[in-house]
Amino acid sequence: MAEAPNTTTDKPLADHSAATDGIKDQAGKPMIHVKVYSPYQTYFDDDAYSISGLNNTGPFDVLPRHHNFITLLNPCVLEVHVPTTVKRIRISRGVMHVKADQVIVFLDV
Repeated sequence: MAEAPNTTTDKPLADHSAATDGIKDQAGKPMIHVKVYSPYQTYFDDDAYSISGLNNTGPFDVLPRHHNFITLLNPCVLEVHVPTTVKRIRISRGVMHVKADQVIVFLDV
């Protein structure tokens, strides 16, 4: 009778902690990269603690480690929370895509 192949290994598993740690500020607080732009202008392109907006279900926030997410944005004021202030961007409409601690907001679509 044949023996089952040995599937164990002496090699340690790869350390994926660097891939899941994401972006952090100098104090170690998690951040996300946010880019808000239109065909004619870039309004914001930097790291932030969160972004807040409005869609058909109401107001929402996107924080670090947010699940993948895509939504149409309603007219509102996007609030991008950065270390020293809150950047406010008035929009008429847009699309937001969240994936892997990156938020892309494309306006005027």
